[in-house]
Amino acid sequence: MFQTAILLVLLAMAFLSLTLKDSINRWVNIIAGIVVTGLDIVGLIEHLAQPSAYAILIWASKVVVAALIPWYAYKWPKKEA
Repeated sequence: MFQTAILLVLLAMAFLSLTLKDSINRWVNIIAGIVVTGLDIVGLIEHLAQPSAYAILIWASKVVVAALIPWYAYKWPKKEA
């Protein structure tokens, strides 16, 4: 279930990145990135119950990359009007 939710949020982020204005897009990416990071952390915790090196590596990597999305969206330079 979490994988489906994450996939849908990421697809929406990709579409909205192309259609929204820069200031709105920044906040959508920050909020969606936080949501995806939270879902990835839940998925990682679920995989810790039945540990396998492969699953833990993949989910931990997903957490790191998902956490970088809101970080870079926040730090991205603002356009001068």
